[in-house]
Amino acid sequence: MPADLHLHTKISDGSVGIDEIVMLAKKRGLSTIAVTDHDTFAGSGRAQIIGRRQGVRVLPGAEFSAADPSTGRKAHILCYLCEKPDRLLGLCRRTSEARRRAGNAMLEKVLALYPITAEMVVRRTQGSTGLYKQHIMHALLDAGCADGIFGGVFRRLFNPKDGLAYVPVEYPDVHDVIGQIHAAGGLAVLAHPGLYDSYALLEQLASDREIEGVEVWHPKNREGDEERLSAVAEEWGLVKTGGTDFHGMYTERPVPVGTCTAPDEEVEKLLRRKNSSAKQT
Repeated sequence: MPADLHLHTKISDGSVGIDEIVMLAKKRGLSTIAVTDHDTFAGSGRAQIIGRRQGVRVLPGAEFSAADPSTGRKAHILCYLCEKPDRLLGLCRRTSEARRRAGNAMLEKVLALYPITAEMVVRRTQGSTGLYKQHIMHALLDAGCADGIFGGVFRRLFNPKDGLAYVPVEYPDVHDVIGQIHAAGGLAVLAHPGLYDSYALLEQLASDREIEGVEVWHPKNREGDEERLSAVAEEWGLVKTGGTDFHGMYTERPVPVGTCTAPDEEVEKLLRRKNSSAKQT
């Protein structure tokens, strides 16, 4: 069965709980999923326990936020099957703190523009490790100040170029993030390169053997992305992963669990790559 290897929950910037994620995967007939919340493994253990009860294999994972020093653009690294996630707690904490500082600064600006309270936003962050723009938008939506999580109000406030409330988050160097993932016994996969136009970074990471895989299947791929990413993966022997990048209602368009997946043979390659690296160490 195909696998959805990119799912977010309430623990980061998703709107759905872990138990609901597993249930949705089971309803979809998926045999394998990965919970990959941003910069945290907080839900991995619980997700695996719930998955075993429901007959769904849950691979432990996280999606790390980083920056490509050569371009300054974002670069996300999916970490799978990490043996010692505690070694990444410092990295998780620093990124979460940077995100929270930026989130609080953005919230202050929004409070000066719209008649909502900070308490309304904080209430919508319950269970999350961070304060995200989606939480602010959720409060604005509930207050009748917006007609959706993403849309005109979101662009007015959070457009990186001229958003009235936008404050950038400082992310760590992508190469340092990958090095820390490997030191903790995890596999590193470059997430959705097409989304951030990270093809040059992908070639560099692949040729330098810094990553084990690349996310080939993603709902925001442009025409030709899948073929181009597959070609790079085959050239450098990378595992091809994929997933919905599920966020529940915190998304621009509906993308149900299991509607963008990786084939079972690629999941098995990922597991074999993990077993191989574990033997080498």
